[in-house]
Amino acid sequence: MRKPKTLGEREIIEIIQNHLEPMPEMPIRFGDDVAAYEMEDGNLAVLKTDMLVGKTDVPSGMSLWQAARKAVVMNASDFAAKGVKPKAVLVALGLPKETNRRDVEEIAKGLNAGAREYGAYVVGGDTGEALDLVISISLFGTAKKGKVALRSGAKPGDIVAVTGLFGKTAAGLKILLKKSGAPEKIREVLVDSVLMPRARLAEGIALNKTGAVTAAIDSSDGLAWSLHEIAHASNVGFRISKMPIAKEAQAFAESNDLDPLDLVFYGGEEYELVLTVKPKLWKKAEKAIEITGGKLLRVGTVTAERELVLESGGKKRAIKSQGYEHFMRAHDITDDKKCPKYATPVLITGKYMSNPA
Repeated sequence: MRKPKTLGEREIIEIIQNHLEPMPEMPIRFGDDVAAYEMEDGNLAVLKTDMLVGKTDVPSGMSLWQAARKAVVMNASDFAAKGVKPKAVLVALGLPKETNRRDVEEIAKGLNAGAREYGAYVVGGDTGEALDLVISISLFGTAKKGKVALRSGAKPGDIVAVTGLFGKTAAGLKILLKKSGAPEKIREVLVDSVLMPRARLAEGIALNKTGAVTAAIDSSDGLAWSLHEIAHASNVGFRISKMPIAKEAQAFAESNDLDPLDLVFYGGEEYELVLTVKPKLWKKAEKAIEITGGKLLRVGTVTAERELVLESGGKKRAIKSQGYEHFMRAHDITDDKKCPKYATPVLITGKYMSNPA
């Protein structure tokens, strides 16, 4: 008997959306990083919810304090991509029956640390019994109408940019899962990138104020998938001319005989911003982010041709529409240059090991 098809996260979302009556004149349509509601004064209430689950989101070696903080960072990163400052945090906690007082204190401290790190406060929530740790975070903030950076504004000729280098978390997760080793001098950096992720909130807000950003997304599901999401929403393609790999990831790839492209494009969990920028305003964007202590890295160009390629050393390599997706398991995928709305990822060991074909 043929096994029933496994529904992936994105297909499940599509099914649900098809049965929802959309709000008239939605300020931000389904499929972006955040949701919004237009208030009476014309400003937007910006909303975001995302959950952390112990089995798929908390690797060995991550403390409950770090896990709770990460749950906030996951949400703050989506606000960062939109250029919106979070103001209030709601928390829904699902806790196993064996959770003790010390565990609860660690979670509470981690939640507070994450919220205060990004200028917000935890204002309430709910707690219930669950079979696994679940930390569901909802963020609230405000923005002026038309001033939220969406995924859908990229135009051919725009510059493709990122706010940091990639590959460290993919390497760090392999170390934590004891699937690969690393020289001691880079091990701490790689593991820390997993245990203590950081959202680029200050950078995202500063960039949004410049008017230079035409499209933006965070890279938590992987750089490749983030590029494909913008490409689909904006009906464009990308030519990536510089692979933004961290030196520690490069060293890790060399010592473990791995393809560095896999670490950079298909790892995920990095919370950098992936942006398209108007060429005439590049210097303004670059200066704005430098004031925050960050850096804007130019990595490619938006194209009219709907293909995503990495051009390096005179060679072209397709960037596959591949990344993390809940409910799916490891298998091969074929490259699709049409940037499909949903693509099947390759996944091994929950969220912690992408294995591109």
